[in-house]
Amino acid sequence: MTTTVRRVALVTGASAGIGRAFALALADRGHDLVLVARDTERLEELAEELRAAYGASAEVLTADLSDPAALARVEARVSDRDRPIDLLVNNAGFGTSGRFAALPVEREAQEIQLNVIALVRLTHAALGAQIDRGRGGVINVGSIAGYQPTPGNAIYGATKAFVRSFTQGVHEELKGSGVKCMVLSPGFTRTEFQQRAGFDSSEVPGFLWQDAPTVVQHALRAYDKGRAECVPGPLNTATAVFSAVTPHSVTRRIAGVVVSRSEK
Repeated sequence: MTTTVRRVALVTGASAGIGRAFALALADRGHDLVLVARDTERLEELAEELRAAYGASAEVLTADLSDPAALARVEARVSDRDRPIDLLVNNAGFGTSGRFAALPVEREAQEIQLNVIALVRLTHAALGAQIDRGRGGVINVGSIAGYQPTPGNAIYGATKAFVRSFTQGVHEELKGSGVKCMVLSPGFTRTEFQQRAGFDSSEVPGFLWQDAPTVVQHALRAYDKGRAECVPGPLNTATAVFSAVTPHSVTRRIAGVVVSRSEK
């Protein structure tokens, strides 16, 4: 009798929003999970839900990835060759709202640490073992904000532009290795992100919003196909195309007008 070895996915920012939706969808696909976030109680509740609903093993790893010591612990888990990670989902991140010069610079630096440095280090930790095995992959969660300068969210947009460029470059390097690397660039998604970022979402039309499970289903279908990037939904795709072909001198002015109106 043969025993089926379940694949293992590690999801950061798993306690809510897109990260939680990834954990549920991957458990439904037959993955065991390693759940990473700061909130132990929420992670434990999610782990119990995954065990009860899907029979999945769920390991809770509490960590604030903006803290170098906590990040090192997660890196060690990701690179553990005796307990391989088949899929890394780098979802943890946060945004801030306001004019850069008026925002606390330490908080902005922490945003870069989490959105960029932690993502890069965990991606590196995962790929070494995955390339040696000839299988596995990484999904890095970016944003449609990474397509153009974003006044009012200058650091957030810049970090997501980095995530997009970095992931696409690594995707190309991995061709022929059996390992995948994809960036997910969602638009407005109903999660706790907007409230935590201090972003007033009341002016955003309802038709622009997606829910986290829908975003994740788009992402996993694109990942299965070996895509370099997933922009979920036709409206977001159109926005990405417009931003990609329009000079930044135009897109940043449009974004600046939107921000100015939201501040009134």
